[in-house]
Amino acid sequence: MKHVLSVLSGFALWTALFLTGNQVLFRAFRARFDENMVTTDTAVLALTLGLTVLYSLAAGSLTARLAPGAPLGHAAALGAVQTLIGIGVQSAYWSAIPLWYHLGFLGLLFPATVVGALVTVRRAPVPATS
Repeated sequence: MKHVLSVLSGFALWTALFLTGNQVLFRAFRARFDENMVTTDTAVLALTLGLTVLYSLAAGSLTARLAPGAPLGHAAALGAVQTLIGIGVQSAYWSAIPLWYHLGFLGLLFPATVVGALVTVRRAPVPATS
C-alpha cells in the first residue's frame, strides 16, 4: 500500500501544481487565451512546458522521498502513469495546440519525473559507517 501511496502522492502534487499554474498563467495572460482557456501563443506554451518540467521534477522528488526502498522504480511508475494520462489529455487538445507542444509535453514527463527522483536520491545523506 505504501508503494501505491508514494505514486499517488506524486501524482496529486503534479496535478495540483499543474492546475494551479495553469490558472495563474490564464489570469496573467488572459488576452492570449480563448474562451476555452486554450492558447497557441508560443511564449505562453513554452512557459507552460517549462513549468511542467518543474512540476515533474517536484513530483518525482516527492515520490522518491516516500518510497526510499525503490525510489527510482516508483518515480518511473509515476512517470509512466503521467505519460499515459497525458496522452489522453493531449489528444483532447490535439488540433487546438501546436504539435511541438504536445511532443514536448509528452516527451518530457517521464524523464523529468525520474530526474527529480534521481536528484533526491543523490542528495540523500549517506549513512554513517562504523
